[in-house]
Amino acid sequence: MDLELSDDQIDLRDNVRAVLARECPASVVRGVYEGTDDASALWKQMVELGWPALCVPEQFGGLGMGFVELGILAEELGRVSAPTPLLATVTQFAPLLVEVHRSAPSTEIGDLLADVVAGTRTGSLAFAENGRWSPGSINATASGEGDSLTVTGEKTAVLAGSEVDSFVVVARLPGSEQSHHLGAFLVKRADAEATTPPVIDPALGLADVRFDAAPATVLSAGDAGTEIARAAEQAVVAMALHTVGACRRIFEVTLEYAKVREQYDRVIGSFQALKHRFADMYLAVEKANAICYFAALAIAEDDARRSEASHVAKVSSGDCQRLLAEEGLQLHGGIGYTWENDLHFLLKRAKVGDVLCGSASWHRTRLAELLGLSAVVAS
Repeated sequence: MDLELSDDQIDLRDNVRAVLARECPASVVRGVYEGTDDASALWKQMVELGWPALCVPEQFGGLGMGFVELGILAEELGRVSAPTPLLATVTQFAPLLVEVHRSAPSTEIGDLLADVVAGTRTGSLAFAENGRWSPGSINATASGEGDSLTVTGEKTAVLAGSEVDSFVVVARLPGSEQSHHLGAFLVKRADAEATTPPVIDPALGLADVRFDAAPATVLSAGDAGTEIARAAEQAVVAMALHTVGACRRIFEVTLEYAKVREQYDRVIGSFQALKHRFADMYLAVEKANAICYFAALAIAEDDARRSEASHVAKVSSGDCQRLLAEEGLQLHGGIGYTWENDLHFLLKRAKVGDVLCGSASWHRTRLAELLGLSAVVAS
């Protein structure tokens, strides 16, 4: 594996960062929080630049880039706490469609991916139930046949669930209990009931979604566990990189503040004790970043270690946000607690990013189980 970004990947990162700095300043995020901006202009710009098409195969009109490029996009979106349904669409919805199409090609899935490329369809993965990111916890069921197929159940913390127009719902057929007896079903948002719970980061559009005999289209039924697992790994690593992106920005803005904030007639960044803390923060971000990109590359190359790497990436990003959120807030002092300071957007994005797609503690448990290091693991 080559763990260095290529020149093209660096150019992609720099271009995405420049666009987001211009089109998604903190004022846009603040507008979403306060209900004065719906970020529709930002979404339009993203579509015009072809970001939804980034990793969709070329046969469907996409750019056909790899998962490392998708990770770069996810990380940069985290740096600015970006709203819009882009993250959910490109890291959850589209990857599952691609995985299902790879195992069972269909014209219908091809059309869905073409819509994603055009920016006319947004979507999210409706997976977690009761806050648990685990196939074994899925109780949603699909019943019926053909055009009369329906899905019943409730999904929690669906990314951009209040904004997207479609869901890929992971559900099981009646009577099945094992995680590999799962299917993927397309449900329109209009046929579901999405409610927005109290959340600390409204810019993510999180929603609890209830499906009450909702009309559904079969994408893959009966035994789609492999495709779902592979897509879930992509969602996990993308969310880990998104979280690390927020952490890196916390480090940057805190360092900038330490260079101008004066105490005892000296800038606080000159104090030796604080230099040590900044060094710890920097190392935490760099370590998490390297681990997450290893996982991204493992997925891009379909390496046998991709499952292990995805768990480690989420654990590392969780550890990173814990340190960066605490130190970033404390080193800002009283101003860091104010609504007027933009720091809280990043702190909230990092904290929510740790919980989504399974917390660091949950992934530690799964990793131990995967490696055979724990004979008895709590479900």
